[in-house]
Amino acid sequence: MNGTIPGPTIVLDEGDIVEFTIVNKGTVTHGASIHAAYTQTSKYLGKIEAGKSKSLLFKVSYPGVYMYHCAPGGHAIPMHVIYGQYGMIVVKPKKKYKLETILNKPPDVEIFLNQHEFYSNGKDAIESKPLYTAFNGKLFRYVENPIKAKPGDYVRIYYLNVGPNQTATFHIVGIIWDFAYWQGNPDMVYPGGQSVLAGPTDSWVVEFRVPPDEGAYLMLNHAVGPTDRGAIGLLVCDDSAQTPVTVIGDGPKYSQEELNTLKSKVTRVISPFEPGSPDVDPVAYYGPETGEVTVKIIGNSFYPKSIVIAEGTKVKWVNEDVFSYMEGEFAGIHNVTSYEGIAEPFSSPLLAHTESFTFTFNKEGDYKYMCTPHPYMKGTVSVKDMGGRSTAGPSKIGLGFLITLLFLVTFQLVVTVYNRRKKAE
Repeated sequence: MNGTIPGPTIVLDEGDIVEFTIVNKGTVTHGASIHAAYTQTSKYLGKIEAGKSKSLLFKVSYPGVYMYHCAPGGHAIPMHVIYGQYGMIVVKPKKKYKLETILNKPPDVEIFLNQHEFYSNGKDAIESKPLYTAFNGKLFRYVENPIKAKPGDYVRIYYLNVGPNQTATFHIVGIIWDFAYWQGNPDMVYPGGQSVLAGPTDSWVVEFRVPPDEGAYLMLNHAVGPTDRGAIGLLVCDDSAQTPVTVIGDGPKYSQEELNTLKSKVTRVISPFEPGSPDVDPVAYYGPETGEVTVKIIGNSFYPKSIVIAEGTKVKWVNEDVFSYMEGEFAGIHNVTSYEGIAEPFSSPLLAHTESFTFTFNKEGDYKYMCTPHPYMKGTVSVKDMGGRSTAGPSKIGLGFLITLLFLVTFQLVVTVYNRRKKAE
């Protein structure tokens, strides 16, 4: 959304009239689901075709912390969320939060904090196995650049667990909340507390005063696996900190020059939908003894994404995506079409759940293929001359037979020698 993951942080006041416009500058159907809108949204903002736009006018009547995300319709809704199309909307209440009333002043530090997951392939996304988890778009973003506050500063955090799959427990080491507000609603207030529990799209506002002890206070997901994968940051208490300060929830945005510099240093590339670095998307090798290889289509992704096979090998693609209802981007329906390195062009019909397509690769070469309804879904097949179709299978049986035969001959020889000795005695 607008070039970042997460997209823009949108801050509104309770009672505002909002015009929300989605402009689709992509190549496939997109849309929007706005959780802050207490009205139908898919009817107005769903199924926005490439190059088109749609708008929705609505009133924000309920304060809180909300998620918005891409919603083109059907199977593509979860897939586009997994891909990174989401952001935070905060509707600030007319009624003041309790700590603001007690202190009679606004926060010194406001933090808009999205927690979200990155996946390396569609299969892991379906099985809820993120490779990384981040705060506001970058691993360890607030370790590298800590958020600073003075002793005694009033801090308010708008926390949203985007997910899209895992439950989180947000905690700051050394801090006990003055107040926590479920979904960010000032009427749903809890005094004190060490952490807040949030499923995907769940949200909280937490408020507290920074202790007098200077030093680092660790912000983390206390479901500590994701913490080790990037969901951690530092709130540093420093008497020289410059406040008031606001930290927005947008993901990092880079100039082209900055991107080029980053790309020159890259050691790993991940993408849910096309081949990334070999360490996260390893090439699957199959020798000439393998007659048929299966590639699964799952989570708008091929699995494995890249294979190496011998000439004469059959490749079978099976569609494991299930959701084929509702309008929008072609829902759960896929095909397989070559587009580069096409010594032997191939193209399947559209495949529904469990349907398959098989193609025999008889010519050496490197083939790239894609799904036509979802052109971001890509895979590769590399066909090698491995000396012709191997007879490794039958030869193994032959070897076993020879071993058995050798054993029987040896046994017979031993018996014969024994019998002759007996006669000699």
